[in-house]
Amino acid sequence: MEKISDRLVSWASLLDELTVEQARVSSTMPFIYPHLALMPDAHLGLGATVGSVIPTLGAIIPAAVGVDIGCGMIAVQTQFEASDLPEGRREVREQIERAIPLSAGKYNRKIVATAEPRVAELEALAEAKGFDPARYAGNWREQLGTLGSGNHFIEVSLDEADRVWLFLHSGSRGVGNKIAQHHIKVAQRLAKQWWIELPNPDLAYLVEGSPEFTRYIAELRWAQHFALLNREEMMDRVIRQVSEWVGTPVEERQRINCHHNFTESEEHFGKRVWVSRKGAIQADVGRPGLIPGSMGTASYVVEGLGDTMSLNSSPHGAGREYSRSKARKTFTHEQLREAMVGIEFRDTDAFIDEIPQAYKPIDRVMADAAPLVKVRHTLRQIVNVKGD
Repeated sequence: MEKISDRLVSWASLLDELTVEQARVSSTMPFIYPHLALMPDAHLGLGATVGSVIPTLGAIIPAAVGVDIGCGMIAVQTQFEASDLPEGRREVREQIERAIPLSAGKYNRKIVATAEPRVAELEALAEAKGFDPARYAGNWREQLGTLGSGNHFIEVSLDEADRVWLFLHSGSRGVGNKIAQHHIKVAQRLAKQWWIELPNPDLAYLVEGSPEFTRYIAELRWAQHFALLNREEMMDRVIRQVSEWVGTPVEERQRINCHHNFTESEEHFGKRVWVSRKGAIQADVGRPGLIPGSMGTASYVVEGLGDTMSLNSSPHGAGREYSRSKARKTFTHEQLREAMVGIEFRDTDAFIDEIPQAYKPIDRVMADAAPLVKVRHTLRQIVNVKGD
């Protein structure tokens, strides 16, 4: 761990100056307590640094949570081993692609049977919180069970003992994005109304006890739950497709579902604070977690070590080194193919910006994270599904 200032600590051995400066500016906000923590995968983000843990007293910065509220990962360990799988993997990739809408703006044509109770649960939760999600996205029900694009993925992987795992990464989709954007604008409007000077407009905040804060927390928690159920719904569909592919029902040995873009009220250093993790997972002692690498590299099932200086947190992935536009100018389709040798994937140049070389080396990130988590399993992907 490196102490950059009294209010900024870091576990990242790979960290550029722009990222450090962005985090330093965020750490100067008067309600940060006790300090902002940068994870090993930290990199420049919109508003706040991706891969940061931001504890606040009596206020929350909506942009510090991010626009994909509740984004995270889910993994299921099956009873299968590599030897149980059919040789042709393209079939299961295409089955998964048919079962789950991929890419931005794609959604289900109807609400399927497995989604019905989850939609009903979300309807009841929204009613209890006193708001209508359709105000943000009229088709939010059809969004449940959809992947999205960017670094979201679905994978079939093998662990160190050749046991089969199913793994996916997604969040609260369009409805969560619109909820986040609305409250970021509310915070910015209030800052102007009260003549609050900010080092960056995206650091606009909501004050605990205000109606705007209360409304944000209610809708934030709904979106976080939507994201969790979205992953559960997709995982159930993946399980069905894998069961059909292998010809045997999947038996779940364990299921892990965790957020990495979220806010929770927690106690740290003797005070109750709001902890916003923007690209970080909760890593209390013994808590299971998931840290995916980039497309074509390893992912990890981990267990938290409860490091107090990190506010019981750990990285959420590899962390970008190249922006999407820079990656597309730097790398080629052929390099992507080379990186994906041995992995069944949809071979298209749409994924060049997701090439492993655009990210920090995941083994370096995990070495930096050694004080924060211990590795339970190391996963290597054999099937990759993404939206373009």
